[in-house]
Formats: sequence, structure tokens, C-alpha cells
Amino acid sequence: MLDTLHNEIDSAARAVAEDVTAWRHHLHRNPELPNREEETAAFIAQRLDEFGITDITTGIAGHGVVARIRGAGAESERTVLLRADIDALPVKEDSGEDFASDKVDTEYPGGPFPVAHACGHDAHTAMLLGAAKVLHTLRDQFGGEIVLVFQPAEEGAPQGEEGGASRMVEEMEQRGMFTPEPSMAFGIHVAPLPVGAMAYARGIQNAASETVKITITGKQVHGSAPWQGIDPMPAVGDVLSNIGQIYRQVDPEERFSISFGHVVDQGRFNIIGNQVELWGTVRSLRAEVVADINARIERYVEHLAAAHGCTGSVEFFDEVPPVVNEPAWVDAILPVYQRVVGDKPVIEVPSSMGYDDVSEFISRFGGVYALLGGQNFTFTAEGGIEPAEGDDRGFVPNHSPQFYVNDDALAYGVRLHAHVAVDHLLGALSAGE
Repeated sequence: MLDTLHNEIDSAARAVAEDVTAWRHHLHRNPELPNREEETAAFIAQRLDEFGITDITTGIAGHGVVARIRGAGAESERTVLLRADIDALPVKEDSGEDFASDKVDTEYPGGPFPVAHACGHDAHTAMLLGAAKVLHTLRDQFGGEIVLVFQPAEEGAPQGEEGGASRMVEEMEQRGMFTPEPSMAFGIHVAPLPVGAMAYARGIQNAASETVKITITGKQVHGSAPWQGIDPMPAVGDVLSNIGQIYRQVDPEERFSISFGHVVDQGRFNIIGNQVELWGTVRSLRAEVVADINARIERYVEHLAAAHGCTGSVEFFDEVPPVVNEPAWVDAILPVYQRVVGDKPVIEVPSSMGYDDVSEFISRFGGVYALLGGQNFTFTAEGGIEPAEGDDRGFVPNHSPQFYVNDDALAYGVRLHAHVAVDHLLGALSAGE
């Protein structure tokens, strides 16, 4: 029965392939930043309605969309949650694609910003839409329920706003959307791997993460008379240089990173400003290490600021738990990966210091986060990489202005979502069973 259904899924995925590519190109040309995905959400809801799906809810956690497909086949008590993120990044695209984005958001806080899908969320959305159409068409052949989650603000909401998976989980729970409760969560992220290749980590796959805001406050004064005020900049310099000492204070076997990428200064070339803000991120594979690092950052900021006659404070936002693929789930899903990708490689990879708030779903319901290759290169026998013939772009990491996804990867993603869903609903995919 499952073999026949798998074949029907693959056939339906081939039939919808051109549409999935067209949807992806549309989304890629029209990216929207976190918590501003209004047109993206409307596009998703319109496609779902065209498929004949009637249980569609919009406006969750901002611009999130949730739809439900109820199987009409043999009864099943299982519910599978399939998730895709829908937001883009403040990146000026340089991918060379003829459907590249030239959009600029002039109203976004802190902007204007160029906007691009430099992390593949357009592909994620298109793949889940394709799987939704396939699964709705075949719903008479399985029981149980499929919850389709199109999540906004995975890249983080702007300052002063809430958003992302944590808010979506909270609002879905309030609306009773976890009744029946999902028995598995699954998602796909495109990665700089050969088209159709798959990767996974056993255990922790993505790090825990948080946003850090440091505020150093002095006393504003004219640049010609610094002694009449209190310059916060020397304290800022000491904080930035001394935080590097934390790497000497934590066991080197603990993987973590502390990075500050944004400085907000109130000064001018001839004004010593009153206040400076530093914005950064802390990552670690273990939440306990994050808590220890936070205490050390707070101590440095408070005392170094005081040494310069300033005050210092630290705030922590957007705390995201690690993505954990429990070994039992990995063992259960590997045969599905191998079936879907055929002769493409399926490889185990080390834990990544990147984060993804899909962890809010997987930590709650169990399941796996898949990494799907979408770039034009191959692995060599020596373990290196070799660009595909006719395309010298090769390996390009996520968030790069040159990041790209080969459309051929989309069909693998459509099939993967659908195979995982039916296998779980029909009892062939579950941890510990």
C-alpha cells in the first residue's frame, strides 16, 4: 500500500513541478522582511484555497498561515506538522538569477534595507505549497491530519516587536490548533550541498541562540571639550575587547560564539554622544553555556562601564532553543531520506552554530529538521567539491548576497514533505515504534 502511495506522490510531484518553480520565482522576486510578510501570506493563502483546502487560518503571529488537511482514508490517531519559514533578509542580492530581487524596504525599522531571499525561505515555502497540493489530492488514501505551518519572522522580529516560532506556537495553542496534538513535526532547510543531497546531525543540529543588547551611557558634550562630559566610547572599546576573554574562561570543548555586528551611536564627528548601543548574538550548543556566558557579559559591562564613569546594562532577547534531532527519530527517518533522494548522498554532519526556531515545534512534538542540498557542485573522491559543468558558482553559504538555489532541488523537497507525512500517518515513521 505504501509503495503504491509513494509512487503516486512522486507522480503528483512531477505534475506540479512547474507550478512550484513558478511560485518560488514569484516569492523570490517579492521578498518581505520579518513581521512584514503581508503579500507573501496572501499569496500562500490564495494558493491553498485554489487547491481546495478549506481549513485555512491567516494572521497568526503577525502574518503566519496555518492550514489543515484531514485524511479521509483508514482512521489514524496521528497528526503531522509540516513547517516552512516565509521571511527574507536585509541583503542586497547578487545571485545572478534572472528572477533576482531588487526590492528595497524604505519603511522597515532601522532601514531603508535591500531585501532578498538569501537563505532559501522562498524555496521552503514553494516546496510546502507543492506538498500541500499533492497531499490534498491524495487525502483519500491516508487517515489522520496534516497541519501546514507557514511561519513568519524566522530571522527575528525587529526591535520592539514579537514574532517567530515562539509567538506562533503560543497563538496556535490559544486557538486550539494543537488539538489533536501533533505526534511529529518536520521541516526542510535548503543548504549549500549538491542538488538532492541530504544532511543531518544526530542530536543537536543547530545551536541555541539569543540577541544581546548592551547599552553604555555617559554624558553628552561638545567634541572640543571632552573633559566636560563623559565619553562612552572608551568603555565600549574595553567591553568589546574584554568580552573576547570569555573564550579563555569557558571549557574549550564547549562550542559557543559571541559576535557583535551592529553599533548605534548618538554622537557626531564633533559631538561626544550620551549613549552607545551594541547589538550582537550569543550561540552555544547547550543552553547552560549561554546562561554562563550571559552572566560573564553582564559582569564585564557593569564594571568596565563604571571604570570609565559610565553606566552599563545588558538585555537578552529572542532566546531560541537548539534544534535537536533525537537519535530515535533520525534512525526512523533515514530510510525515507534514502528513498526520496535515490543515488544522491545522505551524510551526517557536525552540529551547526546557526540557529533555527523550528526548534520550538520539534522540541514540543518530536520530529526532525532536514537539510536538503540545492547547489551546483559535486563532492570529489578526495572530499573536496567541484563546481558543476557550466556553473562556476559552486558552494555559496546561506545569507551571502550570492546565495542561490537550483530549482531542481524543489521536487525533492515536495516529495520529502509528502513521503514523511504519509509514512508517519500510516504508522511507518515514528520514534520508538
